This record gives sequence, structure tokens and C-alpha cells, in this order.
Amino acid sequence: MEPEKIKESIIRAAKELFRKYGYHKTSVNEIAKKARIAKATIYKYFDSKEQVLDAILMDYLDVNLHEILSNKVTFANEEEHLKALVMKTCRLSYTVCNEFIGWDFVRENANSQEFLKHLSDQLEALLLSAYLELDHFKKNPARRGGLAFLLKASKSIVFSFAFTSVSDADVRKNFVTFQKELLPYLVKAAL
Repeated sequence: MEPEKIKESIIRAAKELFRKYGYHKTSVNEIAKKARIAKATIYKYFDSKEQVLDAILMDYLDVNLHEILSNKVTFANEEEHLKALVMKTCRLSYTVCNEFIGWDFVRENANSQEFLKHLSDQLEALLLSAYLELDHFKKNPARRGGLAFLLKASKSIVFSFAFTSVSDADVRKNFVTFQKELLPYLVKAAL
């Protein structure tokens, strides 16, 4: 089998198992069995199970982020457009962590918090590079610093939901509060 196809089968198997059982309850042995390869083969392509998860998450975020950014919905102004984009990407990042990792595991495991910080930094870089392709940031490069601030602040607030929320209802309440009370000020500061 070609190396790229082997890597794809590892990712496909891991994605299915992580969604079904959660990251922490899925072993490398189970991924290998599902992908129909030897456990050692996984380590030929990925240094750890964490790296498999990272590849899944970044691919998922990249595909969905480009879908969000390419959606040509008309907004009253740049501010409304940016608020809508930030909310969609914040929900996307929260959903990804909830779907593939599970917040209980994140809250309880010190190693997962380091991984989440790494993921968060990668997400911020991905968002920044994607947002810089939008017309209002291409036309005005001076706004890049404001955009970087907006993304860093929004990301930090949304990831804090995971550590302060007890239920899905708490998360929804936090998103509404963020959208109505914090995001407008962050967007104004960015523009």
C-alpha cells in the first residue's frame, strides 16, 4: 500500500474511534486493528496518538474554516461580517474539541491541557492566515495587529468555556454572553 494511503487509513480509523469512544478511551492498538495495519506502522507515520489527533483536528478545522470564509453572505458592514466569522470559527473550535477529545478528559488530564494549548496556538495561526485573505484585511495591512488581538482574545475566551462550564446549557449561555457583551468590543478594537 502507498504511504499516503496508509496514513489516510490511520487517520480515518482514528477519527471514527475518537468520535465513537473518545480520544482517551481509544488505544493505538485499536486504531491499528481498525486500519488493518500493525501498531508499529502507526509509529512510522506519527510519533504518538496525540499527533494522529492533531492531524485529524487541523484537517477538520482547515476544511471547515475555508467553507466558512468562502460563504458569500452579505452583511451590513465589516464589523457585522467579522462578528459572524468569529462566532462561527469559535463554535467550530469548541465543537471540534468536544467531538474528538471530550472536555471531561481535558479538565482531568494535565497532558491534555498542554496538547490543548498547542492545538490552540495552531488554530490561532490557521485562523490568522485564513482571515488575512479576506478583502478588508488585504486592503488594509495595518489592521493585522488588531485581527491578531481579536483572534487571540476570542480563542482564549472560548477555550475557557470548557474549563468553567458544567453543562452544555452553560456553554450555550457563555456563547450568548460572549456574542452580545464581549465580541462587539473586541471587533471594534480590531477594526
